[in-house]
Amino acid sequence: MSRPPDAVRGATIVGTGMYVPERILTNADLEKMVDTTDQWILDRTGIRERHIAACDQASSDLAVIASRRALEAAKRAPDDLDLIIVATTTPDRILPSCACTLQQKLGARRAAAYDLFAACTGFVYGLGQARALIGAHMAETVLVVGVEKLSSIVDYTDRNTCVLFGDGAGAAVLREAPPGEGILSVTIQSDGNLGEVLEVPAGGSARALDERGLLAHDHKIKMRGKELFKVAVRAMDESLRQALSDAGLTCDDLKLVIPHQANRRIIDAMRERLGIPAEKVVLNIDRYGNTSSASIPISLDEAVREGRLEPGDYVAFVAFGGGVTWGASVMRWTQPPPVAAALAEATVTRKIASLAAATGRAT
Repeated sequence: MSRPPDAVRGATIVGTGMYVPERILTNADLEKMVDTTDQWILDRTGIRERHIAACDQASSDLAVIASRRALEAAKRAPDDLDLIIVATTTPDRILPSCACTLQQKLGARRAAAYDLFAACTGFVYGLGQARALIGAHMAETVLVVGVEKLSSIVDYTDRNTCVLFGDGAGAAVLREAPPGEGILSVTIQSDGNLGEVLEVPAGGSARALDERGLLAHDHKIKMRGKELFKVAVRAMDESLRQALSDAGLTCDDLKLVIPHQANRRIIDAMRERLGIPAEKVVLNIDRYGNTSSASIPISLDEAVREGRLEPGDYVAFVAFGGGVTWGASVMRWTQPPPVAAALAEATVTRKIASLAAATGRAT
């Protein structure tokens, strides 16, 4: 019996993709730019290198490559998309939105599109919105993208922040899922009282960018790292516990935890508070740095392509970002690893060919 049109549906990820620019900025490169050392950066952040976009690459250029790869993995065309949600802190420009630009570049003529501004937690927020809209029958196929060109707002004279950030994009295609499959819970929160802990002070409607602001680099990222560390660890711990509770699970049930790649010490501190073994936590901050809203979908795509998730596995996403915002999501994975899927498809093809050959011989 078909479900009534107002029945709430589940949602799951059916394809992922990622892209990082070719240029790599190593710690050794940064030693030549600011007063720092490779060991200082590595000890405090866990970062060895990060990818930096070319001057003529905009966020939408990074996003379109990751999105095409996600669509290919999902076996969907751009015209299948009903909605595009782009989580970013660095849109191409104020107007039009990065999502509308991405829609045009993809040729997704049917899709509505909008930007979501929740800093490093943006992808988790986007998953929540996609799940809700699919569940409410407002969309069938949704593309959620996290993309950042943070090099455009990094102050490369500030050794405390310029060592942290990189550029990149990650994308996921979501579709309907049966009850108990796909995204099981999403929890999101924010606290505007802590906005100044991580901010770009000038360039918006509250404070226009003038000559004084340019000289002070107030159009670049400013961060109070010690305060951020304490709040981030506690918030990520609490939000992941809440998401697990909402899903009726515990940390022991998880196959993988994919945290926002902000800082190795933050991730380790959160993991130890939760009692999660290191082998369950996806880490790639050493290769990409902090890519803000792109870090979770980049990490997810790598985990998928490495075969670290099987159908039925539980995976959690958890993030903290400027605003401040934080959140977590738990899902029951539904897609086979790409290699397994390819092998299964090849097996079916061989069986069909064998059957056709046998039928031909019989006649």
